[in-house]
Amino acid sequence: MPSILVIEDKDSMRGMLSKTLEAEGYEVEAVRNGEGGLEKAKEKKYDVVLTDLKLPRMDGIEVLSSLKELDHDVAVILMTAYGTIETAVEAMKEGAFDFLTKPFDTDHLSVLIKRALENRRLVAENVLLREELGHNLGYAEIIGKCEKMQQVSRLIQKVAPSDTTVLLLGESGTGKELFARAIHSLSKRRKGPYVAINCAAIPRELLENELFGSERGAYTGSVTRKMGKFEIAQGGTIFLDEVGDLDIALQAKLLRVLQDKTFERLGGTKTLSVDVRVIAASNADLKKTTEKKQFREDLFYRLSVFPMTIPPLRERREDIPELADYFVKKYCAEMKKPKKSISREATALLDKYHWPGNVRELENTIERAIILCEGKKILPEHLAIRIPTPSEIRLREGAGLKEVGQYAQAEAERALIIRILNQVRGNKRKAAQALKIDYTTLFEKIRKYSIDA
Repeated sequence: MPSILVIEDKDSMRGMLSKTLEAEGYEVEAVRNGEGGLEKAKEKKYDVVLTDLKLPRMDGIEVLSSLKELDHDVAVILMTAYGTIETAVEAMKEGAFDFLTKPFDTDHLSVLIKRALENRRLVAENVLLREELGHNLGYAEIIGKCEKMQQVSRLIQKVAPSDTTVLLLGESGTGKELFARAIHSLSKRRKGPYVAINCAAIPRELLENELFGSERGAYTGSVTRKMGKFEIAQGGTIFLDEVGDLDIALQAKLLRVLQDKTFERLGGTKTLSVDVRVIAASNADLKKTTEKKQFREDLFYRLSVFPMTIPPLRERREDIPELADYFVKKYCAEMKKPKKSISREATALLDKYHWPGNVRELENTIERAIILCEGKKILPEHLAIRIPTPSEIRLREGAGLKEVGQYAQAEAERALIIRILNQVRGNKRKAAQALKIDYTTLFEKIRKYSIDA
């Protein structure tokens, strides 16, 4: 039986609502103020809360906000005899399901409550389906509704059941390892080990030991036999991140593993067989690296049997709000902080930013914002990101030395003019004298650099 909490300070209205809703088969509890309603909500979860806007001490908007902190999915319907569009908009922004202006028809209220209950049911089903999908398919944390991400998801589902070698391409921070884990979780090797190694993070002289292991005495200080990552991943999946950084000698050894499923430990003579699926990743263009003879062509073709490109965040901007909300919930839970939401202004800033560090940068930005934000709303000043000027964007896209010099000179001139204008309190003639230029030249530079004089 659905449960409804009524918060109404007028006895007659509270009694009428309780009787009407009980007659329709709902379990109803009613209180006369917001404090009492919050105490009830702490003790029990309600499907719908019906609250008056004008309440003693604590108004309906405050009640709504506090209820959402206790249960984000509760459907809250506000009632008021003083309904205005502004109040309705504010209530909806805070998360109200709907808004009723007194006097209202009880049939209308009944329809509204049924819609609220149906919406709550659909939300709950969606959460359950998503959790089940994540459990069964192995990529609950992969968030993306844009067409490019949907294409990647479809490719993952097609390639995962096979033992085909997969090459994940994409900029740093796009989440390539997350996709590698998803492929492993969807594969028949899901019960086997998943071993990841970053080829760029380990010195070249140590990487062979990490990948293939070593025999006792293979190098100074080697007193025992060491298993490499390929042996550890036996029967499972090995993920080679930044594979383009492999030394040429190691590339040959990796090629042999892919071709023959065999290798020798460092300092060893015994050939070992291994049954491992390889997923590789690179943020570099391996095709160009191959053309420059910095990466073996035969290894490139062995690795790129099934290449997949993960799109950068700037090409999937419609996913930014959902990703940001996910990270807000994640870090609020980790830091044991009250639930927060992202303000409209902060959301607009997130959408405008170019995200050179992709999803990883977005995650770091939200984590920092959670630390800085003391209220319920994350504001632009909590994000610590800045939209670059057009001149900065042009410079970043590959200007030559001459352009860099011109840009630096212009920035220095602009900064000096602003400083002098501040010193002379905006007096342009005094500023021109201090800068040792004529008044007309100063005026032209003020206009050129868009200085607010």
